[in-house]
Amino acid sequence: MGNMATEIVAFLLTISGWILVSSTLPTDYWKVSSVDGTVITTATFWSNLWKTCVTDSTGVSNCKDFPSMLALDAYIQVCRGLMIAAVCLGFFGAILALVGMKCTKIGGSETTKARLTVLSGFHFILSGFCCLTACSIYAHRITTDFFDPLFVAQKFELGAALFIGWAGSVLCILGGLIFCLSLSEGFSIRAAYSYSGATSFVTTRNKHSKPTNNLHKEAREPPRQFGRNAYV
Repeated sequence: MGNMATEIVAFLLTISGWILVSSTLPTDYWKVSSVDGTVITTATFWSNLWKTCVTDSTGVSNCKDFPSMLALDAYIQVCRGLMIAAVCLGFFGAILALVGMKCTKIGGSETTKARLTVLSGFHFILSGFCCLTACSIYAHRITTDFFDPLFVAQKFELGAALFIGWAGSVLCILGGLIFCLSLSEGFSIRAAYSYSGATSFVTTRNKHSKPTNNLHKEAREPPRQFGRNAYV
């Protein structure tokens, strides 16, 4: 029962993290223009993995999609690939978790369900690391340009999407680890039960074998020798 509750907690963590990771991909504010040192702000620039936009003082936004995928910066292409991989891995991990959890009636035997649960945990861990890497690469590029004194173009700050992605990746990694640890805990308990059962079986067998050994000893005793004057 405790193992089942642990799997449910891990499933809730991983699904929450996967939803946050999936919502990070289309979120607009991956980076926002910095207002540091600016007295009057007439427009705000912001962009994500798919487009760049500008919002004027009246609140009207004009967006422009990236015209060419091959002409993009390398870090944006890498972040795109990692985020798409994170969403796909989380999707397959959720399906494997639903099939492998003990509270569901599908998946086959306990051994098969345990293997599916571990595989689901690995999927979620990989999904979390993919999202964590993508957000960290994007944030590293923003901070590098911001603190570079020779960079004279528009400087940006970290957007809300990066923090959402970091939070989702942490939840996915934690839930995946709990899935793996719940399986190892179940195996250790099962091994303890099997060891105690084997010990009791051996003890019972030894108890039953002791009278037999005594009979063999009595059978092997040499016959008594009587004297010559003994009557038959």
